[in-house]
Amino acid sequence: MRNGDVAMRNRWGAKLYAAPLLAAGAALVAACGSTSTPPASSSTHSPAAQSSPASGAHASSVTIMTHSTSKGTVLTNAQGKTLYWFAIDTPTSSMCTGSCATYWPPVIGTPTAAAGTSLPHGFGTITRSGGQTQATYDGHPLYTYVSDTAPGQIGGNGLNLSGGLWWAMTPSGAKLGSSTSSGSTGGGGYGY
Repeated sequence: MRNGDVAMRNRWGAKLYAAPLLAAGAALVAACGSTSTPPASSSTHSPAAQSSPASGAHASSVTIMTHSTSKGTVLTNAQGKTLYWFAIDTPTSSMCTGSCATYWPPVIGTPTAAAGTSLPHGFGTITRSGGQTQATYDGHPLYTYVSDTAPGQIGGNGLNLSGGLWWAMTPSGAKLGSSTSSGSTGGGGYGY
């Protein structure tokens, strides 16, 4: 009878070990045969690393508004942060990349004026080196300044950082506090 007990124990032991293996195998087969799409992963973006549509992809819209400051009227994003342009940029490319873009986050998306906002110059876009669509106004790529923490602040105006001067973008395109349009300064508005 003792041999029978061992035989019985082996059969039960084999069944106990086989059950989890069979369940795991069934789960694997079910997962492989599944046609459902896995859930999209979520991620967070720092101001400098906003969502980046691939080149040619549709960019999201970004609303541009105006705000009156102690030195004049400036363009802002929908959150009221002042928009800036970089003197060494060109109408087709941004010279602010890498750590520069950490302090001067590019305005990513296709710009549109807020309802009731009338602006004399046109909007456009450029494609950044990473494929992001950056908003432009009056031929200047647009940025915010990380040290501006409240709506209407103009802390970046006139700063000489990252290899060039930064100017708050005005509706006329003139440097803030100036009456001359940036487009009529003789150098296409891109000089200092």
